[in-house]
Amino acid sequence: MRAVWSFWSKPFTTGRDSVWLSELHHLLAWALSVESARRHYPETALFTDDDGAAMLVDGIGLRFDHVSLELNALRDHDPEWWALGKIMTYRAQHEPFIHIDNDVFLWKRLPERMERAPVCAQNPEYFMQGASYYKPELLENALLGDGAGWLPEEWRWYRSMGGVQRAESCGIVGGNDTGFISNYADQAIRLVEHPANARGWERLANRSEHNVLIEQYFLSACIEHRRHHGTPGDDIGIEYLFNSLDDAFVPMRASEAGYTHLIADSKKSAELAERLERRVAREYPGLYERCVACAASAL
Repeated sequence: MRAVWSFWSKPFTTGRDSVWLSELHHLLAWALSVESARRHYPETALFTDDDGAAMLVDGIGLRFDHVSLELNALRDHDPEWWALGKIMTYRAQHEPFIHIDNDVFLWKRLPERMERAPVCAQNPEYFMQGASYYKPELLENALLGDGAGWLPEEWRWYRSMGGVQRAESCGIVGGNDTGFISNYADQAIRLVEHPANARGWERLANRSEHNVLIEQYFLSACIEHRRHHGTPGDDIGIEYLFNSLDDAFVPMRASEAGYTHLIADSKKSAELAERLERRVAREYPGLYERCVACAASAL
């Protein structure tokens, strides 16, 4: 599998940089994410824009076999839809791949069952509609309130099922069925960009919070729709590294899997930041020095 990363710089420079303790630790995480995964997946690719390449490739000196500037196409997009950079990257893949978030560190190769799967992801996230940070009802109310909005068939069908639903945690995500993944990504992008939805997005407060619906919930909707409506023998399967989000953050299980994901506020932990600094300085001293210099020049 090819290891793939993405970085759309616009959301980062318009506010998402604050998710890290400092710019230095953001850069160090990039260094460790790429170098740790390279040991197991030597073919690497970065999908970014001009500013992202200037920072990650020209600035701190990360090495990739392939660098694409396709995310320049997002120059005029709303940065609140920060997941678009990832989703456009999923759409661009034409061979088996694993997309790795820059706050994810792979200490071991993924299990063979994941590498062979049509689709793979970090873990499933099950939730009850109306009682979760997944709020498809709010998105629908914004888009369909005046009857003018558009939703994909897969979304409408999945929502009609009711009860407990699922989203896919995309700290890592990828697979072998790149045709299916590309179609899902194309529909997700269309959902954001569709002209009929423009007025609805203006009505939706805190759009940034709903990226999990566009990226993670809609992926589940597409998988389940294919399972129920695909032709015989055309089923789609998904494999997970962990059985649940809780499992992913049980230290013993994460250690067994050889996987670390600095989710949410852990990116601002002083203790974890110090450990990150020590590890990169010890294992990749050249990259560490470049990260320090680039962070200092950004002040």
